[in-house]
Amino acid sequence: MMNGFEIIGYLAGVFTAFCFLPQSIKTLKTRRTEDISALSYAVYTLGIAGWVVYGWYLHSVQMVVFNLISLVFAVSILAVTLYNLRKK
Repeated sequence: MMNGFEIIGYLAGVFTAFCFLPQSIKTLKTRRTEDISALSYAVYTLGIAGWVVYGWYLHSVQMVVFNLISLVFAVSILAVTLYNLRKK
């Protein structure tokens, strides 16, 4: 049985993992990225990748799974942003 702190941890993981879902959907639909900082998303993506590696090291399934979900959304936004920068 989970205690209150574990429930808070899982909820925080879900909220954090899916916080960029709306932005990812919007970016993939519209392909508009003029106001998105490629540098910020690149640094964020590296940070999330670091959390995945660290979670793997700690054998923390929750840390790995939630950060992999975040990584997918961050990479999708970063990829479209970089693609649009190269088109200019």
